[in-house]
Amino acid sequence: MTFASLHVPGRPLLLPNVWEFGLAAALAAAGYPAVGTTSLGVSAAAGFADGAPGTRAATVLLARRLAPLDVLVSVDLADGFSADPAEVADLVAELAEAGVAGVNLEDGRADGTLAPADVQCALLRTVRERVPSVFLNARTDTHWLGAGTTADAADRARAYANAGADGVFVPGIASPEDVSAIVAAAEVPVNVLYLPGKVTLSGLASLGVARVSLGSTPYRVALAAAVATVDAVRDDGPLPLQPPSYGAVTELLPEHG
Repeated sequence: MTFASLHVPGRPLLLPNVWEFGLAAALAAAGYPAVGTTSLGVSAAAGFADGAPGTRAATVLLARRLAPLDVLVSVDLADGFSADPAEVADLVAELAEAGVAGVNLEDGRADGTLAPADVQCALLRTVRERVPSVFLNARTDTHWLGAGTTADAADRARAYANAGADGVFVPGIASPEDVSAIVAAAEVPVNVLYLPGKVTLSGLASLGVARVSLGSTPYRVALAAAVATVDAVRDDGPLPLQPPSYGAVTELLPEHG
């Protein structure tokens, strides 16, 4: 099984996004074939803003810890942590050598703008040439940042596919019309972000989507559940969720020897 083979239009890969080893191990044990990392979760866990340059080391460390698990791993690299395409390509090559199956690279920038399409295409071509084995998912933030239209996203999707992307990711789209337009325009599998209350997995499947990412939703839900648990103990109430046993959790962790 390859990571690319999991991207089937109409039968999308549900990609849970993780920020630490334990959750990834639990998902692998539950039979999920692949996990991705979440830049927000990894950044926040390390005490940085989402996608900050300081998150690079934490991202690489987590990827190395996840790679030996019996699950395919895709790593969210935000904008690549560098404006130099060669440096980004070197990072992707390092991750590939560690066993990572895929990466995400986005065109959104910290100032809320999009990288010029030709600049992003040059980056994608450099990474593709340097690391042909990795599934290269090209994310455009036209909708996530409110910086473009569906037509703009479609144009970027085509350009990124022509630059060597194996898939395109358009977080923020939700209406059937927008999703269908991207699927029709793209020449590669389309990835959509799960937006609670706005989309469903079955609905996106019916529109031809090939991958549905959970993004930061599991991380944010985990924070809410943890706070709700502390509140419940304070108030002598029932726990909001029944936690797995201590032993069940420790069985997921690597042995120290």
